[in-house]
Amino acid sequence: MTQMKNKMAVRGAEPSDEKTRNEKYVAILSAAAKVFARSGYFNAKVSDVARTAGVADGTVYLYFKNKEDLLTSIFSWAMEEFLRRARAEIKDAHGPYEKLRRFANLHFSLLEQERDIAIVFQIELRQSTKFMEQFSTTYLAEYLQLLREIVEDGQRQGLFRKQLNSKVVTKALFGMLDEMATNWVLSHKHHSLTAMVEPVLEIFFNGVSESHAE
Repeated sequence: MTQMKNKMAVRGAEPSDEKTRNEKYVAILSAAAKVFARSGYFNAKVSDVARTAGVADGTVYLYFKNKEDLLTSIFSWAMEEFLRRARAEIKDAHGPYEKLRRFANLHFSLLEQERDIAIVFQIELRQSTKFMEQFSTTYLAEYLQLLREIVEDGQRQGLFRKQLNSKVVTKALFGMLDEMATNWVLSHKHHSLTAMVEPVLEIFFNGVSESHAE
């Protein structure tokens, strides 16, 4: 979880101890992702996380309330990091097509770089109605709004069909990306996920019918 370093503020950390506390916080969170990915969230124990992180059980509770807090923290960090980078990626992109390519590539590349987090996202979180509701009303809503703004910009420019419901179009693209990510996580072949960006967007942009078909 290398990209996580120095990007997370530790609750209650004193300035003089901030670096040490942050490193330990990140180590525990990284260990939690590994344990949840390997054993499954519901089977995992906080003691397993502590052992993997190389700290005492009590140390985990200095930073996280419980196992649920660990899962929420993994979820929050990953989504905040994606959304932050997505805004930066599309800011200077030239046109809706390029923006969607960058968005899709970032979606896949971050999961590919952090497979443990990908497993937690695509498998473990889906088993909890509570977390899915939280995801849908917060981060997913923001994710979909970014996509929808790109789609609607394309419609205004006459690049995408104006009669299409932008909300439906947005969810369709998310569904394609999400399904490919889940398939990648479940695959034992470990093929490149980012290599699927263009095939997915080719279908999204052009559909599956020949130009002469009705």
